Amino acid sequence: MTARFSHTHPTEGPHLRPRFGLTAADYAKHRAGFPAELVRRLHGHGIGLPGQRVVDLGTGTGSLARLFARAGADVTGVDRAEQLLTQAAELDGREGLRVAYRVAAAEDTGLPGASYDVVTAGQCWHWFDAPRAVREVGRLLRPGGRAVIAHFDMLPLPGNVVEATEQLIRTLNPEWTLYGSTGLYPRWLTDLAIGGFTGIETFSFDVEVSYTHEAWRGRMRASAGVGASLPPDGVAAFDAELGRILRDRFPDDVLRVPHRTWAVLATAPGSAGG
Repeated sequence: MTARFSHTHPTEGPHLRPRFGLTAADYAKHRAGFPAELVRRLHGHGIGLPGQRVVDLGTGTGSLARLFARAGADVTGVDRAEQLLTQAAELDGREGLRVAYRVAAAEDTGLPGASYDVVTAGQCWHWFDAPRAVREVGRLLRPGGRAVIAHFDMLPLPGNVVEATEQLIRTLNPEWTLYGSTGLYPRWLTDLAIGGFTGIETFSFDVEVSYTHEAWRGRMRASAGVGASLPPDGVAAFDAELGRILRDRFPDDVLRVPHRTWAVLATAPGSAGG
C-alpha cells in the first residue's frame, strides 16, 4: 500500500539542497538512528512522555519520531522529502507504530499553532533558516512547551575510519563543509535565545556504533556530501574508492565508530516558566 501524507507547498529556496530524497533507500537501511538512551534522558526533563503531542521537524526516515512513538507519545513527523517519509512509514509499519507524516518545510509546517507539547529537530537544524524555524517552533508549542535540537554525529579522530572517509568526500566534493565535527553546537543555543526561548540547557554522551564494511559504505552514500549532492557517477566513484580504503586500511569485519549524542533543551517564549 502506498503511504499517504499531508502536504504543504514550501517556497523554493536555497534550503532545498542537498536532496536527501535521492538517498532514501540507503538512508533508511544504513543510517544509525538516535540511541534509545536519548529519549530516556529526555524523559527525566519531562519531554517525550506518554500522551504528549510531539512534532519532529526534518524527521527524515523517522529515527527520532519512532523513539517518541515507542514511548507512547502522539508524534507528527515533518520533512520536505516525501521519499524519506515513505521509508519512514515502512519502518514504522514493521514495528506496528503509528506516526503521522507531513510533507512540509520546518519553517512553515502548516500545523496548528499552540497545539504541541514538544517540538524536536534531530540532525537537521543546520539545514534550516534558523530565525524562521525558531519562530515556527515557538508558534507550534503550547505555553510551557519544550523545544529539543539533537544531533548524533560520528567523530573523526586521528587515524580512524571517519577521518579517512571525510578526507575522501572532500577530495571528490570540495564544496562539502560538514567535516571535522565535534558533535557540539553552541550556535543553536544562541538561535533559541534570540528567539526568546528560556531555560536553555544541554547534555551529551558518547557511544560506539558497529558497522560492517557494506553498512559503512551505505551509510556514507547516504550522507549530504555524497548521495545527496554528487551525480550518480560521482557516488559510484566514491563508493568504489571507499571500498578500497576499507580493504587496505580497515580490514576488520566490524568497524566500531565513535558517535556523540548531543541535545539542547529550551522552554517556549511567553510560558509560565519563562
